[in-house]
Amino acid sequence: MLSIKNISFSYKKSQILSGISLHVKQGDYLAIVGESGSGKSTLLKLIYGEYDLDEGKILWNGSAVLGPKDKLVVGHGFMKYVAQEFDLMPFTTVSENIGAHLSNFYPKEKEKRIKELLKVVDLEEFSSTKVKLLSGGQKQRVALAKAIAKQPEVLLLDEPFSHIDNFKKQSLRKSFFQFLKAKQITCVVATHDKNDVLAFADHMAVLNNGKIILKGPPKKLFIDPQQDLVAAFFSDYCTLNGIIYYAHQIEISDQGSIKALVKHNYFKGTHYMIEAEADGQIIYFNHPLPLDINQSVLLTTKESL
Repeated sequence: MLSIKNISFSYKKSQILSGISLHVKQGDYLAIVGESGSGKSTLLKLIYGEYDLDEGKILWNGSAVLGPKDKLVVGHGFMKYVAQEFDLMPFTTVSENIGAHLSNFYPKEKEKRIKELLKVVDLEEFSSTKVKLLSGGQKQRVALAKAIAKQPEVLLLDEPFSHIDNFKKQSLRKSFFQFLKAKQITCVVATHDKNDVLAFADHMAVLNNGKIILKGPPKKLFIDPQQDLVAAFFSDYCTLNGIIYYAHQIEISDQGSIKALVKHNYFKGTHYMIEAEADGQIIYFNHPLPLDINQSVLLTTKESL
């Protein structure tokens, strides 16, 4: 188990994180979400041992994760960290990068492992291509494969799919997180993308100004976001009578008590999201078809998701 116990960290007298406590079971996936500057990347670096803590402890299976004061070489054999800047060898091939730290004493096993990982990140056709010739998204996929080559116990990922185009991102998420779950690799991901979280994460923690404001299973936080910042991470929303509603929880009804004027239509593929105004407040709701601008509608809310 990864245990983060009441840790705090400051940089040049500026408080970055304060009172952070989290626990991640082996094989589970924890998503760290929050706005830019909330401390997500710093938390990953602290878990990796790149910085020294001001207060608290970080433990893996009961053993302390040490920082530079106690460990000259940053990092731990059981843990891999993939930052937003990729640590790759540009003048060698994709396969050579992925297999860089695999033993040469077992060439058949090494080759099999590289092929398995090339399939996970969908780079089989680029196995012999030099990394310097790849796109940013392809390099990110190489970095992910390289990180799991020796099957670490803990994997730390900072915005792992940020450079990858939408044509590959959806399938890559599925294959990558399925691989981690099958191998029981504990994973902590810092992300701004709800699609990295909702279908895959076991738990999520929301950071704001260096503190955790909410944590729990993604489904629970989606259903009951409690705060505007949490709701905004998941979808468009509005607050009515102190209750947060997503666009899919508001609909047109002849029995509706909210009178609103249509301001904009946004095509979402399966439906339109309508932006309307009621008593000076913006309200979002979903509708099968676009509506006339300045059309008057009656809206009602529904509690179920």
